[in-house]
Amino acid sequence: MSHSHHHHHHDMKGKNMLIAVILNVVITVSQVIGGLISGSLSLLSDALHNFSDVLSLLISFFANRLVKRKASSRRTFGYKRAEIIAAFVNASTLLIVAAYLIYEAIVRFIYPQPIESGLVIWLAAIAIIANGISVLLLKSGSDHNMNIRSAYLHLMSDMLASVAVLVGGLLMRYFGWFWVDSVLTVCIAVYLIVVGYDLLKDSFKVLMLFTPEDVDLNHIRQELTILEEVDNVHHVHVWQLNEQEVHLEAHIEFNKDISLSQFDLIMVEIERVLDEKFGINHVNIQPEYQRDDPKDIIVQD
Repeated sequence: MSHSHHHHHHDMKGKNMLIAVILNVVITVSQVIGGLISGSLSLLSDALHNFSDVLSLLISFFANRLVKRKASSRRTFGYKRAEIIAAFVNASTLLIVAAYLIYEAIVRFIYPQPIESGLVIWLAAIAIIANGISVLLLKSGSDHNMNIRSAYLHLMSDMLASVAVLVGGLLMRYFGWFWVDSVLTVCIAVYLIVVGYDLLKDSFKVLMLFTPEDVDLNHIRQELTILEEVDNVHHVHVWQLNEQEVHLEAHIEFNKDISLSQFDLIMVEIERVLDEKFGINHVNIQPEYQRDDPKDIIVQD
């Protein structure tokens, strides 16, 4: 039952992303045409930002599809890492877009240009509505999925950029303050750098097989050596495969020469402790008895 619910949730995420892609393609094309007609650099830079959204959504959409593919003898983990890679790529593009927006804003600040503000205002308003719909479509999935969160952040930042373009358009129209657009663009770019860096860092840690932040290896050792038959826990590796799966592999030194059936019973208890106290749901243990090997918790392979 839970499997079919999970499958349905994946399908909903995929459909929502596809709708968001279509909306953003429409916005991008409109803004490119509008930017060329009005001579507005802000619209063209927003169109570039939107185009990066389209790419990030497509990456997220295909990663979401890949995750559902079954494991095989050549790909024993299937494509479970696809969404983490997508998040890493999307976070990287957020930082690149932010740097480009800052550059554009500085150039525009030095060389302000008169702009056809009416067209800018209308297209910015349309972009806010379309991006707002896209943001709402992806909001629910963004809390529990790094890939969806990366696409969601792209869209949220683009909605804010469109708000800045709208405000800039209104101020240009009624006050002739062309410099406002540059200031707002820099503010949005700084926001992009902050959220993009956090996401880049989180996805990088998963890809590098770093131990999750909330897992303490010494605490794991303490909890497992409480078990009567366990003498020592060493050569430990803990990593995230994706956001749902945390894996542990370790060597466990037993104080008796136990049978396989006894080991199976102890394993049930080890798996329970690791799951309940540390959120580790995939466990691979190498049992040992009086084996002469390093007993350090971390052993360089």
